[in-house]
Amino acid sequence: MGMMMSNPETCPALVLNADFRPLSYHPLSLWHWQDALKAVFLDRVDVVAEYDNVVRSSSFEMKLPSVIALRTYVNHARNPAFTRFNVFLRDSFTCQYCGVVGRELLTFDHVIPRNRGGKTTWENIVAACSPCNLKKGGRMPKDAKMHPAQTPHRPNMYELNDRGRAFPPNYLHESWQDYLYWDIELEP
Repeated sequence: MGMMMSNPETCPALVLNADFRPLSYHPLSLWHWQDALKAVFLDRVDVVAEYDNVVRSSSFEMKLPSVIALRTYVNHARNPAFTRFNVFLRDSFTCQYCGVVGRELLTFDHVIPRNRGGKTTWENIVAACSPCNLKKGGRMPKDAKMHPAQTPHRPNMYELNDRGRAFPPNYLHESWQDYLYWDIELEP
């Protein structure tokens, strides 16, 4: 397929569930333009909005989809996977000891240290910056005089999606505005 106008690589499609809500906010549910076109041809999605960019072959021409909605509702897992990213998202990318914000500075901290029987679970892991993690070391919170700002807990997908809204991506196409719920102005 050839293309007209700008590079299709710069044209991801926002993926909405069948209820017209994004599948996820952080990371934002985006599909590569080729995956979006494949889903259109397989009749798995409806095109909600399009870019001005056109792709064409010798016998076909189509505008690239900018927003697509799944035809079948995808039920979100109630219990998200325990991952480093999800712990950081639950804790709003904030050190639970000193309040510093920044993904690149964060580490896992076992509130009850492993050397004291602490497990690697939602209820015992918090986001901590490297200096705080080193300062606390293998001590209990009361011994280190360091207590997490929030009690660690197992989040659900709704909570993680809600937290994800606080971290909009660097690029948001204007056609996505009606389907995303951030309190920001989109640039044209």
